[in-house]
Amino acid sequence: MDIKTTSPIDKESILSISKLFKVISDPTRLSVLFLLQKKECSVGNIAISLDMEQSAISHQLKTLKDARLVKSRREGKSMLYSLDDLHVFSILEQVLTHVSELEK
Repeated sequence: MDIKTTSPIDKESILSISKLFKVISDPTRLSVLFLLQKKECSVGNIAISLDMEQSAISHQLKTLKDARLVKSRREGKSMLYSLDDLHVFSILEQVLTHVSELEK
């Protein structure tokens, strides 16, 4: 993909931003992120909360982990997932505010 732009942002940064928005544009992944904002969760707890199969949640968590949006740690036999950093959540909160304003 050849991106020509007059933007002061370099091409690689634009592609990275685009990839991030692609990852967070999925409704299931967004739901996982909002859930993990509240607390650390296991795959099973996420699956129950979102009424989905554990395999589907595991797939979404891998995508989020690959994008460095979530991290995991082992506790006993379980893997617990949490947000990797809160910067992305500040973006999501701004988007939520924007969408709420549009709906008024």
